[in-house]
Amino acid sequence: MASEKPIVVVTCTAPVNIAVVKYWGKRDEELILPINSSLSVTLHQDQLKTTTTAAISRDFTEDRIWLNGQEEDVGQPRLQACLREIRRLARKRRSNGHEDPLPLSLSYKVHVASENNFPTAAGLASSAAGYACLAYALAQVYGVDSDLSEVARRGSGSACRSLYGGFVEWQMGERPDGKDSIAHQVAPESHWPELRVLILVVSAERKPMGSTAGMQTSVETSALLKFRAEALVPARMAEMTRCIRERDFQAFGQLTMKDSNQFHATCLDTFPPISYLSDTSRRIIQLVHRFNAHHGRTKVAYTFDAGPNAVVFTLDDTVAEFVAAVRHSFPPESNGEKFLKGLPVEPILLSDELKAALGMDPVPGSIRYIIATQVGPGPQVLDDPVAHLLGPDGLPKPAA
Repeated sequence: MASEKPIVVVTCTAPVNIAVVKYWGKRDEELILPINSSLSVTLHQDQLKTTTTAAISRDFTEDRIWLNGQEEDVGQPRLQACLREIRRLARKRRSNGHEDPLPLSLSYKVHVASENNFPTAAGLASSAAGYACLAYALAQVYGVDSDLSEVARRGSGSACRSLYGGFVEWQMGERPDGKDSIAHQVAPESHWPELRVLILVVSAERKPMGSTAGMQTSVETSALLKFRAEALVPARMAEMTRCIRERDFQAFGQLTMKDSNQFHATCLDTFPPISYLSDTSRRIIQLVHRFNAHHGRTKVAYTFDAGPNAVVFTLDDTVAEFVAAVRHSFPPESNGEKFLKGLPVEPILLSDELKAALGMDPVPGSIRYIIATQVGPGPQVLDDPVAHLLGPDGLPKPAA
């Protein structure tokens, strides 16, 4: 290897994932080990992604991190856990006698810059994408090629699922050290090309409680959560895997809705109770059930995480009609042209029969916008130096 580069810079992107069998509750807060397995769908990075640049240099005097242009505290425990874990893996790799492509000292400090192409405030699983991206970028810069589940998981549990595209299972594992609590792909993103995802962003209402605190309270107080994790989730994981493998949308949609509802039931069973759904969320639930009843089968399915935004799964042949139903029930306030973002959707007129079946008084402005997207791939490395968020001095590039 020639002389050491003064600075090594790598930029990666990583996706958001949406759980269809929910993760809620840890058996180990420190290692972030879950009380049940979970299964998610990776969303396409054309619509939602985190971009992260990691740089190491002998000239850096301390670890530093910038999120969406603002410098953040690098000392926060979960960030430190990620850094410790990746450096441990890098040391282990080196002591195993691997010829290291980057003869860079592990004592070098790292600078990290990360940004989302979607509003963080929209409550769209930004921590999962963020920590998956961080783990992936750090692995590139430190020359680590082993499984990164553990690195990402230490940042945010669901982040380990964003390390893969398509449909992903996070196995809860049995071991106290968490070595078997890892994510793996159930089916690639190409497996179900007709599947579409619509994110209905509800007018911003602050979350009553963050998910970390929420799930801890649930584990301590909800008997329903314990029953869910032990008695119900294992069979749901097997059934959800079957639905995906066989591309059985009806069964997939029904189980997705039931699992979302059960997760929110465990939140209400928590003491004091937690309610993440808003009035608009409940109206969306009603809209979906009435839409399906009108068609006599499950054509659309909702799921909600720890917040009021709905994620709706459907097939490509139903997108236009459902978007029209949403527009009818939740007329956009003024940003009519910007109401729909992401993949293009043909505007169509609703039949009078469907309008009657929906039978809802329109509530203008309660859905801010819709993001239309699809299933997508896992993290990517961006080779173009223009993509780097850090300049040659290791500091954030000035905004263009």
